[in-house]
Amino acid sequence: MSKITPLKKKPPHPKIAFQRNEMNLILDVYGRLVMSGQAKDYAIGAHKDQAVFAIFRRHAETPNWTVVKTPALARMQGAYSVLGAQGQILKRGRDLKQVLTVFETRKFEIVR
Repeated sequence: MSKITPLKKKPPHPKIAFQRNEMNLILDVYGRLVMSGQAKDYAIGAHKDQAVFAIFRRHAETPNWTVVKTPALARMQGAYSVLGAQGQILKRGRDLKQVLTVFETRKFEIVR
C-alpha cells in the first residue's frame, strides 16, 4: 500500500495594515475634512506590500487624497505618503503625524 502524505497549505501572505494609533491620526484628519465639506466617504485597503486609506469627495469618484503606508520604503523615503487626486506625492516621510500636516498647511479646494 502506498503512503499518503497530507497536503500542506502555504500560509497566506501577511497583509500590511494601519495600527490603531495611526488610524486615530488619519480619522482625525478625515473628520476635519468632513466637517469642512471637502470629504464624504473613505475606503481602507490592506495589501501584502502596503496599506491604503483613500478619502473621497463623493463615493462614485476617484479618491481626492490617499494616505499610503509602505513599510519597505521606511529606511529610504519614509513609510508614509499622502497622494493627490492624480497620484502626485504631496508629502512623504517617516512620521505619520508629520506627513499629515500637509492637510493643515493648505486649504484644499476641488477645481473643476
